[in-house]
Amino acid sequence: MDTTTTGSRVTRVRHEPVRRDVEVIRIDEISPNFRSLTFAGEALASFRSDGFDDHVKLILPSGDGEVARDYTPRRFNPVSKELTIEFARHGHGFASNWAASARLGQRAVIAGPRGSMIVPTDYQWHLLIGDDTALPAVARRLEELPSGAVAQVLLLVTDRADRRRFKSKAVFNVNWADNEQELIDTVRAFHVPSGEGYIWCGAEAAIAAAVREILVERKGHDKDAIRSSAYWRRSKGDAA
Repeated sequence: MDTTTTGSRVTRVRHEPVRRDVEVIRIDEISPNFRSLTFAGEALASFRSDGFDDHVKLILPSGDGEVARDYTPRRFNPVSKELTIEFARHGHGFASNWAASARLGQRAVIAGPRGSMIVPTDYQWHLLIGDDTALPAVARRLEELPSGAVAQVLLLVTDRADRRRFKSKAVFNVNWADNEQELIDTVRAFHVPSGEGYIWCGAEAAIAAAVREILVERKGHDKDAIRSSAYWRRSKGDAA
């Protein structure tokens, strides 16, 4: 494992890439369009995920080889060696379809994460922005924020039935948007607080770029205290 400290307070951690054989041991229906699968296996004994927005590759056999797709580790229990990943039912790709029909005992391969970005939880304020694909990372981040932390959450979901309640020791508020324009308008209206804050965004590429442009270029937020990631690109459809 290699550790690098960036120019900001965010630390990058590199992990050795490992393929791990796992099987589905639990299935939970989260909302109409989301379900979670919990995987287990002795190979997970060495698994670690240090960053709330880490990505692992779910590797599945297909007729002409393998299909690999990126997902956020929603939760990992090192004692029981159980890894939970959330999947969107409305995805139309190979992995989404597999997850939608997965049954107990089905096997897969988990690879990674290759690295983690560890964002301190002691910023004076936190802003989390995303669409459906960011829900697992947002939920995980809120759960790890300590008592006394303050967070604002701006989220877009395509189906109101997928709006969920989050758990956190932090003081936080969630604003839900029904479409991309509403989300962007909410970001434009956001008043950047004084003090040291960290902004995270995971969304479609154009939305992620717009968020960075609004908050850094227009509102003057520190460019070293924001991560705005393209979780998928419209031209290619849903990456799942």
